[in-house]
Amino acid sequence: MKQGNLTDPTSLHPKPPFQKQSQPWPGLAGKMDPRPDHGETSYKGSGRLSGRKALITGGDSGMGRAAAIAFAREGADVAINYFPTEEPDAQDVIALIKAAGRRGLAMPGDIRSEAFCRELVARAVDGLGGLDIVVCNAARQQSRESILDVSSDDFDATMKTNVYAPFWIIKAALPHLKPGACIIGTTSEQAYDPSPELYDYAQTKAATMNYVKSLAKQLGPKGIRVNGVAPGPIWTPLQVSGGASMEKLEKFGGQTPLGRPGQPAELASIYVQLAAGDASYATGQVYGSAGGSGQP
Repeated sequence: MKQGNLTDPTSLHPKPPFQKQSQPWPGLAGKMDPRPDHGETSYKGSGRLSGRKALITGGDSGMGRAAAIAFAREGADVAINYFPTEEPDAQDVIALIKAAGRRGLAMPGDIRSEAFCRELVARAVDGLGGLDIVVCNAARQQSRESILDVSSDDFDATMKTNVYAPFWIIKAALPHLKPGACIIGTTSEQAYDPSPELYDYAQTKAATMNYVKSLAKQLGPKGIRVNGVAPGPIWTPLQVSGGASMEKLEKFGGQTPLGRPGQPAELASIYVQLAAGDASYATGQVYGSAGGSGQP
């Protein structure tokens, strides 16, 4: 509901109950009901990232897609990485980047491979002509009622995606980052208020929050900023491809003070702010966006 220039956040986006729905991992935003809002029609840029060059993992959907759209409309060239089965979503994003008049590079591949992570950074640097924003956003989340239901393969896949991949990507990117560049990690409210059914995922988000703070201290003297974004319940394919039970999905986000899940578009401006040069004193920070249900 709008009143003048004000918008009531409680009624801005869909509320539960949501219909039960399931997709094979990692899922497609284009097949969700309702479809997530990544800012496709709403985000307006103002040149805040003019001439910048960004690499975003998980850039096909969710917060990565919202960041990619916003970065492009703010004047940045953007390379996105995604799992090969997410190609339909990725092509939508590339079209939006190009419609904004910026260079968009599609880079499918599995970031659980160290060799691919190195190749990804090299291709991004070559294709964009440099790199000065690195967003480590891709994540694996699979809900398991008990630790006894988490196989070693499950645990390994989650750790490789959420912890190892940023380690490999940042190591490969660092020689290319100059003073003024920035690194942004996507952590979660799970880092400080973990759900019992997300035993492995929650650990990785605590690790993300920790590396943000550690790297910020290490890279601060080099003029490179490192920050994190900590979403709460956000409507993304992560939830419908094994990240939430059907019971939890129906009520998703309803427990927050705003009474609904967030949409990826509602976090786009946070990624832009952390990447922009006028946030020059923000490093080692974690910016929460959880509908009022908690803070990092």
